[in-house]
Amino acid sequence: MDKSLQKAFSKELEQFHCSILLDEVKEKVRKLKAYGVEDAEIVAAMNEEELFPQLVVTEDYKIVLADGADTKVKMEPLVKAVYLLFLSHPEGIVLKCLPDYRKELTQLYLLLRPYGMTDRVMQSIEDVTNPTLNSINEKCARIRRLFSEILPKSVARYYSISGKRGEAKKIDLVRANVVWECKLPSPQGL
Repeated sequence: MDKSLQKAFSKELEQFHCSILLDEVKEKVRKLKAYGVEDAEIVAAMNEEELFPQLVVTEDYKIVLADGADTKVKMEPLVKAVYLLFLSHPEGIVLKCLPDYRKELTQLYLLLRPYGMTDRVMQSIEDVTNPTLNSINEKCARIRRLFSEILPKSVARYYSISGKRGEAKKIDLVRANVVWECKLPSPQGL
């Protein structure tokens, strides 16, 4: 067999083996999902170079990615309050139910800005919890943009608030990767 034919045959055989391996990986992923393993954990296991840094909410409510450089994620208070609200509800929040979370969001805002609840801030909280307005979508887009500037896009999406239209919006980050050093108000106590 001449060398070019042998090389072509070898390449074809390699592609065949890769196809079989990919099928095996897909089957293993299906099994992992059936056992309840979340997509983020599967992606982290498959992308060793794109590790998911721990997200730390410090005692003074700073958001830090424990990525070796301890990258601070800077957000204005209302955006941060929205982020903490969704982070504290791993099951997600349906946007049309946001008025039910207004008091909790207000409490989170007061933790971040204990000295200031102006009429303007109260109106902003009203707007962000009004599902007929676009304010919540603007805050989610701002959060998505912040994490996309810090992390690879394939990883950043797990730290952002997302979800299909009409379904619960949530942060898909595996909660074992979230460290709460602070105490949040209990939703039951509101």
